This record gives sequence, C-alpha cells and structure tokens, in this order.
Amino acid sequence: MLKIVVLLKQTFDTEEKIIVTGGGIDDSAAKFIINPYDEYALEEAIRLRDQHGGQVIAVACGSERTQDALRTALAVGADEAIRLSDDGSLGDDGYAAASALASLVQPLEPDLVLAGLFAVDSGAGSVALQVAERLGLPHASAAVKVSIIAAAEHAGLRAALNEVDCEAERYALVERDVEGDTETITIPLPALITAQQGLNEPRYPSLPGIMKAKRKPLRTVALSELAISIEARTVRSGLSAPPPRAAGKTLAGTPAEQAAALTELLRTEAKLL
Repeated sequence: MLKIVVLLKQTFDTEEKIIVTGGGIDDSAAKFIINPYDEYALEEAIRLRDQHGGQVIAVACGSERTQDALRTALAVGADEAIRLSDDGSLGDDGYAAASALASLVQPLEPDLVLAGLFAVDSGAGSVALQVAERLGLPHASAAVKVSIIAAAEHAGLRAALNEVDCEAERYALVERDVEGDTETITIPLPALITAQQGLNEPRYPSLPGIMKAKRKPLRTVALSELAISIEARTVRSGLSAPPPRAAGKTLAGTPAEQAAALTELLRTEAKLL
C-alpha cells in the first residue's frame, strides 16, 4: 500500500493570451488549468496506486479558485484533496510556498510525494525540491519512468547502479531525463520525485469520475492553522511586457559595405560588440 501526495499548481491555460497591465497580470478573463507537468505527476500517482494499492491525496496552494483544479484531480482519480488557503501572504515567493506546503504534507506521512518538473506560468521548478529538503526526503527530478521495487530487488540492482544499500523496505526505481540522455537511479522511500514530459499520458476526467468527485473529501486548511511562521524572501515589485519589436532595416551597398554597416549597428544600437 502506498500513500502518495501530489503537489499541484493551478496555472494559466497555455493557449491563453496573457495581458500585462498596471504592473501585473490581468487574469479576469483567463482560463485556468492544472499545471501540465503536474498532470504527469497526478497520472503517475494514480497508476502506482492502482498497481500497489493505497491512496492519492492532491494538495494545492492558492485562492478559492484553486478548488477547480483540485476537483479536476478528484475527477481524474485522486482519493482526497486539500487546499492550502493563501491569503496573499505567500505572494510569488517559492521559499514561503515550500515552507507552507512542507508543514501541510509532513503530518500526512506519505510514502511518496510527486510533483511536476516546473510550473509553466513562472518557469520556476524549485518549490517541490525545497519541500523535499524541508521534509528530509531523498528526491529525483525529471522522471520519465518510475517503478516501486522491494528491498530484495534493489539488492540485485545495487552493483549495476553502483549504489549503496540504505536498508529501506521499498525503493523507487527512477529513469530520469538528463539533457538528452537518461540516467537510472534508485532512491529509498519515502521520497519525492518530479515528473518530466513523457512519463505517461495523462487521462481526462470521465463523466462517472466527475460525479464521484462531488462525494470525495476536499478540505481547506488556512495558513494560520500551520505551526510555522511564513517568511517571504522575495517580492515582485513590478511586471511589464517586453517592448514592441522594432521594424527591420535594409542595408544597401556591396557585401563588404553591408558587413561594415551591420557591425556598426551591432556596436552602437544593439550594444553587442
């Protein structure tokens, strides 16, 4: 049996047009979805649960709107969902978010924590790994294949993987993406793993799943209920769109003259030389 916690984030739909106005993002008309990389983590959690038995708990931090993402997770197959209510004190700070999530996850005592490799809205991918550090869990990132193996099977792999036995009952055998190649490692459970694209093919919520989700538990935990002091270490002072692209220039003359003119423009206007 496995108790698996999946860390989710609600993000903009990748097809949405982002509007930057007044030093921030106008999201009033935007559609929100589960972060695509977190969908891989959720799908893998459900597959491992179905294979080994156990429970999948989806956890997300955010406003009341985040419940939509958690309801989707329940419809897909998660057994329970928890929303950490953000009153705005976390802001965009990954350190504070990781502190809060770790405090929420710790009493759940999961055998495995899964999360996406990074969030597509901010491009940040450190929160899950910070959670692992706070919980004292070994972790593996960018997984493209995950299997749960017993200690006896791990003993047979130790020599091939050049690893040292740490006397755990179960291990995760992880094939991870390493910049165009793959690396195979084992880590003892409990552990945290982040999911890379290609780990699986996430399923869509079915109508029966949507109906069942209405009866599954979804609870909200306030930041004030956590026995920690939230300390944000970064603050976003402003947000602006990139400047409009300037019109191109046509350089006349012979090839030598064009090269000389291009060099001068790169030096004086682009400041690249």
